[in-house]
Amino acid sequence: MRVVVTGASGLVGGATVKHFAAHGLTHRDLDITDAAAVERTISNLRPDLIINCAVLGVDECQRDPVAARAINVDGPALLARAAERIGAAILHFSSNYVFSGVEERFYTIDDEPAPINVYGETKVAGERSVRENCTRAFVVRSSWIFGPGKDSFLANAHRRLLRGESIRAVRDIWASATYVEDLVVTLVAIVEQRRFGIHQVVNSGVCSNATFAREAARIVGADPQLVEEVSTTEVHDAPRPRYTPMIGLPPLRDWRPALAAYIKSDSRGAR
Repeated sequence: MRVVVTGASGLVGGATVKHFAAHGLTHRDLDITDAAAVERTISNLRPDLIINCAVLGVDECQRDPVAARAINVDGPALLARAAERIGAAILHFSSNYVFSGVEERFYTIDDEPAPINVYGETKVAGERSVRENCTRAFVVRSSWIFGPGKDSFLANAHRRLLRGESIRAVRDIWASATYVEDLVVTLVAIVEQRRFGIHQVVNSGVCSNATFAREAARIVGADPQLVEEVSTTEVHDAPRPRYTPMIGLPPLRDWRPALAAYIKSDSRGAR
C-alpha cells in the first residue's frame, strides 16, 4: 500500500511515516491549502492512502481564524477530493476539542460536537469536509498526544524534572492523554480493517497536565514539588474545554504505563 503523510515534520506525522513506511510531505513540500499543488502532488504520487497530520494549533487558531479555516478545513477538503479522484482513502486527525467539556464525563463518538473555541470549530468542520468529499474516509479523534519528536510540555516534562527544573502545569483542564506509539499501532489496524468513519483513539484514563507531570516525576524519581500548578488562564490564550476525556475503541492501556513506556524508551530522558 502506497501511503502519503502530510504534515510529516510533526510528532504524529513522523510516527505515521515510520509505521506506514510512508512518503512524508512537510509544509515545504506541500501547502495543503494550495488547490493546484494538492492536485498535482497527489496525482503524481498516486497513493492508496493519504494521512493528513497538518494542523494549526489551538492558540494560533484563536489569533488567526482565517488561517485556521484554511489549514484545518479547506486543506483537508482538498486532500479528500484529490483522494476521491484517484480512488484512494484518507485518514484525517481530529481532536477532543470538538466537545464542550461542560459535563464531567467521558465522550463517545455518539456525542454531538459543541466546540467552545476556533480550533474546535474548525476541527468539527474539518471532519465534515473530509467525510463529505471522500467516500473512503477515516476520521481519528485523539487527545494530548505525547512521544518523541516534538518540543511540547507532555513530551519534555520528565526531562525537565530530571534536570531539576521547575515546571508550570495546568491543573484545571482534564482530558485523555495518548502515547503516539499506541496511537499509530491502532491506526494500522483501523486502516487494514477498512473501518471508515469516526474513531476515537486515546489511552485509557483521564489526567490534567498537573497530574501528568506529577506522574512523570514519580517515574523518574524527581521532586514532585518541582511541579507548580497553575490555571489555564495563566498560560493559554484560547479557552479550553474543561473536561473532555474520550472513550476509545478498542480500549488502549492506561496513560500511566504508556507514559512509563515512553520515558523508558526516550534516550534523551536520562540527560
